[in-house]
Amino acid sequence: MPKRLFRKYLPSPDRLKGHKSLSFLGGVLSDPNLWHINRHSLAGAAFIGVFTGLLPIPLQMGLAALLAVRFHCNLPLSVVLVWISNPVTYVPIFYFTYRIGAWMLGMTPSPPHGIDVAWFVEQLVPLWAGSLVCALAAGLTAYLAVKLFWRLAVVRSWNLRARRRRRQDRDGA
Repeated sequence: MPKRLFRKYLPSPDRLKGHKSLSFLGGVLSDPNLWHINRHSLAGAAFIGVFTGLLPIPLQMGLAALLAVRFHCNLPLSVVLVWISNPVTYVPIFYFTYRIGAWMLGMTPSPPHGIDVAWFVEQLVPLWAGSLVCALAAGLTAYLAVKLFWRLAVVRSWNLRARRRRRQDRDGA
């Protein structure tokens, strides 16, 4: 059941191989391990996608693709989950991670009296600290959520099969 659900919503390997932003990977995309749909591959991909999506960097999809290739995780899910940060969500996500970083470092976020390069560079430290902590926490949560979802789906499938067998035994006897 989980495989069908993920296959339904994930793009096909052929579609991703033709994507312009992934063309730099070349023949690496022919590795079948990148397209497997199993518990380990999808959980790792969820971690990679959410983790890179919460980093304040350009080319997040490229980094997610490289990490998926490196760690043999499901490539489409890694790339798709990066889209949790998009032009609509950038400001709330990175403001939140900035506030977390400032809190962790004991800094009080103060509005600038004048924006200059020194002030901007100073604000990058809490942004990166908060982004790394939030990315790790959210990535781990996504990893565990996929593992839990998969396990629940397998147990549900086992229970349905057991009920069918009991029904067949009762009807057949």
